[in-house]
Amino acid sequence: MRQGKFEHLIASVQPGGTFTAAEARRAGVSPRTLERFRQAGKVVRLARGVYQAAEIRDAASPDYAVIAKRVPLGVLCLLSALYHHDLTTEIPREICLAVSRAANVPRIGYPRVRIYRMSAGSFAAGIERKVVDGVELRVFSAEKTLADCFKYRNRIGLDVAVEALKNYMARCGRNLERVRKMSKVCRVEKIMHPYLESLV
Repeated sequence: MRQGKFEHLIASVQPGGTFTAAEARRAGVSPRTLERFRQAGKVVRLARGVYQAAEIRDAASPDYAVIAKRVPLGVLCLLSALYHHDLTTEIPREICLAVSRAANVPRIGYPRVRIYRMSAGSFAAGIERKVVDGVELRVFSAEKTLADCFKYRNRIGLDVAVEALKNYMARCGRNLERVRKMSKVCRVEKIMHPYLESLV
């Protein structure tokens, strides 16, 4: 097994060391060689078709790494986004992932994922891109997430949405105009208005 080929593979993928089998092939690593790397303990299989360099196995969340690779156009939303923005005490038991209504989402055995299909206008609003330990994540902004929580209040609980709004309003960097804008995008302006007024 040529060490140079492995080093070339790791150098060609993103800093977090997570890559797909297709990316390995593009880097000149055949499926057979990739399997040899796995058997030698150089890479770890995170999920079907998704791998990570073993030496940095714990550097980033493997769950997020898998999602970023399997559904690259997906966006963390609702409880996952609230947790990311430190707006909830709830610990997500699954990854909440938004996709466009027409998106083709592969079957994902690991990690546990709940898919939320959104209209084009709602899906395109408030997307932020952040790199966490080398893994690029697409996540809705705090303001878009708040609006989504009120929109999906029957699924996640109104108490969760209200708690998140209170936590957001207690921050010094809050942006009411942005919250109102996102409430219009998600068509929950009338629902959110009394809660916003009580917290201003």
